[in-house]
Formats: sequence, structure tokens, C-alpha cells
Amino acid sequence: MDPELARLSRQTGEALLARQWLLATAESCTGGWVAKVITDIEGSSQWFDRGFVTYTNAAKQDMLGVRHATLEREGAVSEGTVAEMAAGALSHSRADLALAISGIAGPGGGTAAKPVGTVCFAWGTRSGSVLTGTGHFEGGRETVRRQSVIHALRGALDVIAGS
Repeated sequence: MDPELARLSRQTGEALLARQWLLATAESCTGGWVAKVITDIEGSSQWFDRGFVTYTNAAKQDMLGVRHATLEREGAVSEGTVAEMAAGALSHSRADLALAISGIAGPGGGTAAKPVGTVCFAWGTRSGSVLTGTGHFEGGRETVRRQSVIHALRGALDVIAGS
């Protein structure tokens, strides 16, 4: 595995174990990559509950309860959508922390308002706090997705440290 992804996954697991928390993921453009690097770590079943890959809008609605109105108003790549994805992952799991990702990895699909490399993130906790943000990453599809996984794990570590 990529050394940086392995390091971040291990650190995330250690931080979750220290709090006795479970993690759930809700991924779109990363296609389950966060869940994959987490489950590459031996013993991750102690701190990883489940992952949702919701690539289509219908999947976001069906599996995570993202509202049609949010998708219509803000689009799939929006902080509003990822906040609802994180909330849905929490409500459909035993997790204490959920992270959500939705973005435009490319090479197509971008617009002037949301160019390729635009990725939205959310980290939600069982206590009800939700942190959202948007990243703008350079490079091809693989690079954008990898950077998104790194950003999601670093954000999870920040949320855990701040709780």
C-alpha cells in the first residue's frame, strides 16, 4: 500500500481506538478507496464499522437519505450533500464518526463553477457536530482521488483530536 495512506490509516485507527469510536464512510468519487485503505490495516474491524459507496444521486438518496431538494438545489458535489451523506452514514451504522466525500475527479464532468478537482468533504459525529469543507486538487483522476482520500483521513484525525 501507498506509505502515506498506510500511515494515515494506522493513525486514524489508533485515534479511534483511543476514543473507543467506530468509523463509517460515505464515498462517491473515491469509490470506496477510504474504506479500502482502512481495511488494509490489520485489526481495523475494531474501529471500522462500514462503508457506503453512493456514486449516483439515487444511491445517495436510497442508502443515505440525502434529500432530493438538496441535490437539486446544490448538486451532488456540495457541502450540503456531503453533510447529509455523513448524517445518513451515522444513522445507518453503529459509527461514532462518519466521513463523506463527493467530487469531480475528471477527466470530464467539471464546470466553470465546479471544475475538475473540486471535492467536498464532511465529517460528522454521533454528538451531532458536522464539519464540512471543499478542496480543489490538481492532476488526473487518480491523483485527485488519492489526494481526496488523504484529505478525508487528515480531517478525520482533526475531528477526533478536537473531540
